[in-house]
Amino acid sequence: MPSRDALVAGFLARTDWAGATIAPLAGDASNRRYLRLSHPEHGPAVLMDAPPAKGEDVRPFTRIARHLSSLGLSAPAILAEDEANGFLLLEDLGDNLFARTIPRDPALECPLYEAATDVLLTLHTAPLPPGLAPYAPQLMADLAALAFDWYLAHARAPDPGARADFLAAFLPLLERHADDQTVLIQRDYHAENLLWLPSRHGPARVGLLDFQDAMTGHPAYDLVSLLQDARRDVPPDIEQAMVARYIAASGQNRDAFETAYHLLGAQRNLRILGVFARLCIRDGKTHYVDLIPRVWGLLQRDLAHPALAPVAPLLRTALPEPTPETLRTLKEKCATIPTP
Repeated sequence: MPSRDALVAGFLARTDWAGATIAPLAGDASNRRYLRLSHPEHGPAVLMDAPPAKGEDVRPFTRIARHLSSLGLSAPAILAEDEANGFLLLEDLGDNLFARTIPRDPALECPLYEAATDVLLTLHTAPLPPGLAPYAPQLMADLAALAFDWYLAHARAPDPGARADFLAAFLPLLERHADDQTVLIQRDYHAENLLWLPSRHGPARVGLLDFQDAMTGHPAYDLVSLLQDARRDVPPDIEQAMVARYIAASGQNRDAFETAYHLLGAQRNLRILGVFARLCIRDGKTHYVDLIPRVWGLLQRDLAHPALAPVAPLLRTALPEPTPETLRTLKEKCATIPTP
């Protein structure tokens, strides 16, 4: 069987970027890798290498990218594709990630978050593409329980009944306050996946990445992903202003939306606790453990909302605080459980 590099060469030979200079780009938490191409005639492009043998599939990316582009949003244009071998040649939207742009020019922080909020307002008024699975309460509860399966289970000896007790209390809250699958949610909508494109206009100034896991879900979900960022501290005044901006523009009921926002924040942060622990313990990616204290802090803020009262005491008792000792315990188990 040809190597991935040989398959890459064969794919590029069938495109206008044959003979391009190739340089690596930063990857993500998946099995995908990205390469930047530079061609003297055709300019830059990005190659996504998503090996089907490792469970990757480029079709969800192409489907959602075309949908977002049809709405006037800035998903990368698809220049060439090879679904069978897992290759996409994409428009290069540049390097101005929000996470890099804001430290260079702090005055842009609020305008960038306003633009990203406006993307969601545009997206949430558009028809849904067909075939998206719902991010429904049972699935959300099960994913939140990853905090028990990976973070708790490998940080200290867990209470065997705590996971079941959590699900019994948490699922009804999701069913009552967040059982709404009316919009497309990208699910990883945050500063490391958003690019600033100041030469474009309106919501198109925000370049979109990493949306292939899109589902239907609650309108608050991607706003939580944006404003409760596991990788950077979003100032509380900006978080509050963007929530207010979304509510004012969308006509949402403030109390109901803010309840859903904090409930979905707790769900998302619990899931991330589990995922970051798993990325270390199973996949050998130790640096994700260093992000856990920020996620923990965001979780505690969400648990302070009155709607979370039925689960907050249980979670504060069952889950260990990410002290240096707890984080060291997780790192000591790095790559000790092989990928299935």
